[in-house]
Amino acid sequence: MALMITDECINCDVCEPECPNGAISQGDEIYIIDPNKCTECVGHFDEPQCQQVCPVDCIPHNPEYTETQDELMAKFVKLTSKG
Repeated sequence: MALMITDECINCDVCEPECPNGAISQGDEIYIIDPNKCTECVGHFDEPQCQQVCPVDCIPHNPEYTETQDELMAKFVKLTSKG
């Protein structure tokens, strides 16, 4: 399941550099997460790094993009060409 950033985002800039897939970018008003690049850090870390550093806890799972651990790992492999 990809993550998303809610409108509670305070644009503190700490999440973007933590994303190993480059899935986080500045949107019109708040940061956004590209669900096609978000693997919840599967393949890189044990926990999503953006959630770990967010001071306002505004990065929940995106209910529109449900994926299993296997699907997230397959996305990681595709994005990084690692296996």
